[in-house]
This record gives sequence, C-alpha cells and structure tokens, in this order.
Amino acid sequence: MEECLIRTERLELRRWRDEDRAPFAQMGQDPEVMRHFPSLLTKTQSDAMIDERFEAHFDQHNFGFWALERRSDRCFLGFAGISKVGFQCPIEGQVEIGWRLARHAWGQGFAFEAASAAMNYGFGHLGLDRIVAMTVIGNERSRRLIAKLGMARAPEWDFDHPRVPAGSPVRPQIVYSRNR
Repeated sequence: MEECLIRTERLELRRWRDEDRAPFAQMGQDPEVMRHFPSLLTKTQSDAMIDERFEAHFDQHNFGFWALERRSDRCFLGFAGISKVGFQCPIEGQVEIGWRLARHAWGQGFAFEAASAAMNYGFGHLGLDRIVAMTVIGNERSRRLIAKLGMARAPEWDFDHPRVPAGSPVRPQIVYSRNR
C-alpha cells in the first residue's frame, strides 16, 4: 500500500494507521469539534468512517482525507485532504477539500498548512482543474480558512445535504470553488 505522504514544515499527511482510531474517535465525541455536524460519532461510526470512507477512497483513487500528524512529536491532530464528493448533490463527482482537527490543534495554523498542501497536491500532482469546499453558514472558522485558501463562493451549487436530517441547522451547505 502506497503511503501517498505529503510533508510540510510541521506536518505529515499520511495514510491511516490503527493507532489513529482512538484519538479520531475522541474527536468525534468532542461537542466543540462536532459543533457543525449533525451529531457526535460513536467509536463504531468513527472506525467505519476511516475504513469505509477514507481508506476505501484511497484504495480507489490514491488520494483522499489523510491522517494529520505533527512531525515534531508524531501527535495525531486530525485529518485533512481532498476527496471526490460521493453522494447526490450539485457537486457530486467533484473533488472537495476538507479537514477536521482535534481541539488541542486549533489556532496554530495547522489546518491552513495542511489544506494548502492538499490543494497544491490536487492542482500539481493530480492535475485537477477545480477543487470545491462545502460548509455550513455558521462555521465561521472554516469559512475564513476557505477564503484564505483563495476559494470563492459558488452559490449556484449550494444544497441541502442529503445525509443530514431535514430541519437540522447543519443541513444547508454553502459551496466554494477554486480553479487551478
């Protein structure tokens, strides 16, 4: 299995390992980390996300949402990367950029560093023409980072997330886009 590793000054974006499961599950149980998602994740749901979403995507496309690790001490920080949107919506099949970091990693520039590296990988190594991002209106931290990445609003692609229950405040998704 190819690691498909990206290194930055402070970070490694790499394939998932068994030792990532516990800290990832802890993130899924943190109400602040999961504030802009429909619910907290159980350990079983977190493990399934790694296996059925992240690793399955790598196996099919050789890129995806990498585990994020601080190089200095090998501390698991969360995930970041790019992945094909695999559910029915206006951006289905396009490559989205995304990240989720443990609370202890917030406010240190890790998300921007990792997302920038993932975007460069997508445009450079993969030769993508466009990368999209989606978030909820109230997620100001993500919206600021998306803007810092040079992405522009694409309101024609906004949608209600089909995997989020009707009436949930996190169902409406706003979309951003950046061309190579």
